[in-house]
Amino acid sequence: MPRTQRDQIDLSIVIPVYRSMAVLPELIAQLRQVLDNSSYHNRFEVVLANDCSPDQSWKVIKELSQQHSFVRGISLRKNVGQHNATMAGLSIARGKIIIIMDDDLQHPPAAILRLAQQIEDGFDVCYTRYRERKHVAWKRWGSRFNNWVATLMLKKPANLYLSSFKAMKREIATTILRYDGPYTYIDGLIVGATNSVTAIDIDHQERFSGEGNYNLRKSLSLWLKMATGSSIYPLRLATIAGFCLAAASFVFFLYVIIEWLLNPNVQPGWTSVIATVLFIGGVQTFCMGVIGEYIGRIYLRLNNTPQFVIGQTTFDDEAVGDPAPVRGPTKRSIARQ
Repeated sequence: MPRTQRDQIDLSIVIPVYRSMAVLPELIAQLRQVLDNSSYHNRFEVVLANDCSPDQSWKVIKELSQQHSFVRGISLRKNVGQHNATMAGLSIARGKIIIIMDDDLQHPPAAILRLAQQIEDGFDVCYTRYRERKHVAWKRWGSRFNNWVATLMLKKPANLYLSSFKAMKREIATTILRYDGPYTYIDGLIVGATNSVTAIDIDHQERFSGEGNYNLRKSLSLWLKMATGSSIYPLRLATIAGFCLAAASFVFFLYVIIEWLLNPNVQPGWTSVIATVLFIGGVQTFCMGVIGEYIGRIYLRLNNTPQFVIGQTTFDDEAVGDPAPVRGPTKRSIARQ
């Protein structure tokens, strides 16, 4: 029986693209050099998901797809962020092993074979750990904080670094594609899907050109996706905070009553009253904000806010891979051109 087109692809490399027109030709050249000299020769593909980049990245992707048969490009109608764009790439990836990496060449293409080997050896997912990160200081500190919070909220192993450079089995990709909400946090979906996870150490490279696309606002937005999109821990934290506040208020109330009984002439303390009111108001506002964040996300999901919309592809629409079945109303779509 002849093998289908999907069966002939053993390795897919999914790369979300944003403001990377200058680096894409070099990235593809390095990927080809690594994989053409490997066991995946003629059995790999590179999926470039253009996240509505404002530069000429889509034009470059189309040119690369014409030059190299293994390059498949999609362009999204709106900018949806790195994780949602990655989900768009996963939805058309055909490989038995799927690699996810960034588009800036800070992830060395040579490490792809080591990642794939871990999946061949039986692991479901393999992450990377950087020996020495080339990011600016605030990003390194923020990453450490995010790693600590992820350990607490997602119950991930404490020594596992959730890098954006990783490999997974197709079965894991199929599982996480069942998530159809508008706020995607891929690592949270992975941690919730399997315990068969390992990691390898790699060298972190300097950016090939330009500056990173993640600023403080985007980093905070990603943190909120992890906190409220993959865990109910913030709600539990709000509940615990409310309980502790109630207990502290009760103790303070007993103290005031006892003080009044022992010293009937004592004047009520204006400072303590104002401090108590401000403290209670602050905790209540915080808890209401946490609840509001969840309610807002529920509202957007119920209104069928799309996870992504594919506007154009560099290949025939009929060749679009069939993503995993989606439960509930579909949140992703492919616009036929």
